[in-house]
Amino acid sequence: MNDDLIEKLIEQFRTLPGVGFKTAQRYAFSIIEGKKERAQIFAKTILEVKEKIGFCKICGNFTNQEICPICQKRNRRIVCVVKEPKDVLAMEKVKTYDGVYHVLFGTISPLENRGPNDIKIKELLKRVQDDNIEEVIMATNPDVEGDATALYIAKILKPLGVKVTRIAQGISIGSDLEFADEVTLAKALEARRDIN
Repeated sequence: MNDDLIEKLIEQFRTLPGVGFKTAQRYAFSIIEGKKERAQIFAKTILEVKEKIGFCKICGNFTNQEICPICQKRNRRIVCVVKEPKDVLAMEKVKTYDGVYHVLFGTISPLENRGPNDIKIKELLKRVQDDNIEEVIMATNPDVEGDATALYIAKILKPLGVKVTRIAQGISIGSDLEFADEVTLAKALEARRDIN
């Protein structure tokens, strides 16, 4: 094994979010020092995930099926709206939520030239109209874009008679859902409020 190959492996680990040089170096050495079978399983799993994981055709969450297990088994009358699929995983830490999700794949952001037509708002509107949804819980991040998106969606859903709520602000403004602990998320979900 030559140094160029080790550097290449370190650089590949550095492409992952939140992984700096030292962490990437530790990961690389762990692979080098570990058993070959472990490296093969690791590499095979990465390729398998890339080949088999897609998006649920109903909610947009990651899944290896056409319809994710959450959409198959849960109460479809309550929909929790999140920005990205990783936010579903964060909300699932709560363990008391029995509804389904809707992934927007972004938020309204004029600074980034992203408007309502650039995210999955039309699909949410169709779900509300077709599936007799009783409540839409806005669980976008508590930042300017997340709040603007929540208010916009509330404004277009209110005339349809559906209850639109926002998770409580136990989550710090400017933070991401994926980094919130389950207790904070549970309290924020319990204390959700109507969006006026």
